[in-house]
Amino acid sequence: MDQCLRFRRGSSSNPRVTPRYHRLRQLPQEAGGREALAALDDALKSLRIDTQTVQELRSHVELELVRKQSELKYLDETSRKELSAAASEIAAAQEPEAEGAESVNVEESEQRYQEVRARIEALGPVNAQALEEYHEAQQRYEFLNTQRQDLLDSIRDTEKAIQELDTESRRRFKEAFESINTHFKEMFQTLFGGGQGEMRLTDEANLAESGIDIMASPPGKRLQHVALLSGGEKSLTAMALLMAIFRYTPSPFCILDEVDAPLDEPNILRLTRLIKEMSHDTQFIVITHAKRTMEAAQALYGVTMQEPGVSKLVSVKFDPLPVAAAPPSATAALAAV
Repeated sequence: MDQCLRFRRGSSSNPRVTPRYHRLRQLPQEAGGREALAALDDALKSLRIDTQTVQELRSHVELELVRKQSELKYLDETSRKELSAAASEIAAAQEPEAEGAESVNVEESEQRYQEVRARIEALGPVNAQALEEYHEAQQRYEFLNTQRQDLLDSIRDTEKAIQELDTESRRRFKEAFESINTHFKEMFQTLFGGGQGEMRLTDEANLAESGIDIMASPPGKRLQHVALLSGGEKSLTAMALLMAIFRYTPSPFCILDEVDAPLDEPNILRLTRLIKEMSHDTQFIVITHAKRTMEAAQALYGVTMQEPGVSKLVSVKFDPLPVAAAPPSATAALAAV
C-alpha cells in the first residue's frame, strides 16, 4: 500500500492511476463498515433473542396472572360461602402486625383449613331454625330443671318426715311394748293364779322389723313358747295379752266368743273377776254357754223355742253394780246364747 501511495504521490498526474488509488483508499473504510455491520447484525440478533425471551416471559406471567386471579376468585367465593367473609378481610386479619414476622406456612394453613372444613362438614346441614329451637329448648330445660329441683326438695322433705315418723314410731312402739309387757305379766299371774309370762323381741336392735315371741310358764311348768301350751292355757294367755292391751289403751267395747269353752270352773271364775275389773273402762259382750260366766253378767240375752219352729228372744237384767264400783259411763254386759 505504501508503494501504491508513494506511486500515487509521485505520479499523481497519471490519469490511469487515480481510480485505482481511490479504490485502494476506500478498502479500509469498507472493511470497517463490514465489521460494524456484522457487529450490528449480531447485536440485532441478540436483541431479537432477548425480545423473544421477554415476550415468552410476559406470556408466562400473563398466564400465571390469569391463573392466580382465577384461584383468588375461587378462594373469595369459597370464603364467602363457608366463612361468610371476603378473602381480603381474612387476609388482612392474618397479616403480620410487625415487620420481620415470619411468613404464613401455606402447608400448615392448608392442613388447618382441611381440618376445619372436615369439622364443618361433619356438622351436617345448617339448620336455620337452630337459634329459635335452642331458645325453646333452653326454656324447656329451665322449666324441667325447676320441676326437678321441686321434686328433689319434696323427696328430701318426705325422707325427713319418714325419718322423723320412723324415729317417733320406734319410740312409741318401745314405750307401748314395755308397758304392755308389764301389764301382761300382771294379767298372766291374775288369770293363772301364779306363774310367769312375758313378751320378747326377736331383734331388739331393729324394733321396726323385729318380731314378738310370747313366753309362758304356768304354775308348776317351766318357761316355754306359747305354742307348746294346752288349749286352755293358750286361751288364758291370749286373754291375758288382750287385757294387757286394754289396760294400756282401753277400747269402748269388746266381743268375746266362747273364750271360756276350754276352761275349767276355777279358771272361769278368775276370768270373770278380771272381766268385772276391766268393765269399768270397757263394755264386754261375751257369747258363752258356761253357767259361771252367765252368773257374772249384768244382763242376759238368750234365744228360746217355746213352740216348735218359733224362736223367741229372752232378756234378763240383774241389779246394777254399786255406783262406787261402777261409774255410770262404764258398764259391762255378758250375753249368753
